[in-house]
Amino acid sequence: MEPLKSNESNNNSELKNARFNNEYPLKPSVAFVGASWMTLLIGMASYCIGLYNSDMAYNEKGYYFTILLFGLFSVISVQKSVRDRLEGIPVTDLYYSISWFSTIASIVLLIIGLWNAELLLSEKGFFGMSFVLGLFSALAVQKNTRDLKQFESASI
Repeated sequence: MEPLKSNESNNNSELKNARFNNEYPLKPSVAFVGASWMTLLIGMASYCIGLYNSDMAYNEKGYYFTILLFGLFSVISVQKSVRDRLEGIPVTDLYYSISWFSTIASIVLLIIGLWNAELLLSEKGFFGMSFVLGLFSALAVQKNTRDLKQFESASI
């Protein structure tokens, strides 16, 4: 037998349940939003500065830059489609699959390119790590942007 709870504790549990059900979306902290944007800028800038300073031919630089843009767009697409599905917004299986395929393809293309590149191992690691930093932070930025938009629309 469960003891009776005060009315205040019942209200708190109802509020917590409502927040988990997206009735009252939580606002991401300023620190998390700032850190997400900074890591995105640092990842993209370091990758691009590394490309600029490398001794690669222009077609190779273009390949790696295109892989960065492709990867950033594809992870944002994956995050959006996964979140839409969780929130009950219809997402076609085709779009969902293409999003995942393009994300995996961008990573595989980078790995293949770096594997065959005539770069020092440390340079290969640098490009790989800055690429992954950019992809992860793009996810966080997109999540924060969506969370802030939901919070603002719920507050109005």
